[in-house]
Order: sequence, then structure tokens, then C-alpha cells
Amino acid sequence: MTGAEIVTWIGGVAVVIGAIFMVIGALGIVRMPDVFTRIHAASVADTLGVPLVLLGLVLFAGFSLVSVKLIFLVLFIMFTGPAATHAVARAALHAKVKPVDRSGKPIEIEEAEEEGASSRP
Repeated sequence: MTGAEIVTWIGGVAVVIGAIFMVIGALGIVRMPDVFTRIHAASVADTLGVPLVLLGLVLFAGFSLVSVKLIFLVLFIMFTGPAATHAVARAALHAKVKPVDRSGKPIEIEEAEEEGASSRP
């Protein structure tokens, strides 16, 4: 096998693994019981699946302007994805959405934990 074939295989494996992470995230969004666990499933797909697919496409594209744009997309997603997930979770807490336990009953959260007072100095 030549070097180009090896890079193509690595790119293909990265795309397939990224697609598997995105399918797992999509199933998690559908199957999870509350907004917080659904956010977690979406963030898995966002921070693992999409960058792997894009990095696999970078390997397919070779060194070109397209690969530079794809790398910028990966960096953008890696910086904004966790921040957006955190913002949605904070908004859900401010809207008084309660997480649920395994039986489906809401978990009571103390007011100090909701407002983040416990993490402030």
C-alpha cells in the first residue's frame, strides 16, 4: 500500500467512527428522559462525531484550501459546542426544569445549587 492509500483508509475510518458517534448521539436524544441527559447526548455527537467526520474529510481533501476551511470548522465547533451546551443547560435550570431519576421522578435541587451560589467564592 502506498502512503496515499493509507491516508485514505485513515480518513475513511475517521469518517465512519464519527458517523457512529453521531448516530449514538441521535439515539440518545430520542431515548433519554429529560433535557439534561438529552443535552449530554447531543454534546457527544457535537464534540466527537462532527470533528471526526471533518478531520476524515481533511485527510480525503489533502493539503488544499478546502482542508484549511475544514480545520477552521473543526476548531469553531470545538470552541462553541461546549459553550452552547452549557448555555442551554443553564437556561433550563433558570426555567426551573428539574432533572429526573431512573424512575422518572423529578430530582429536587436546592436553590443555592440552582443559582450557582455554591461555586462562587
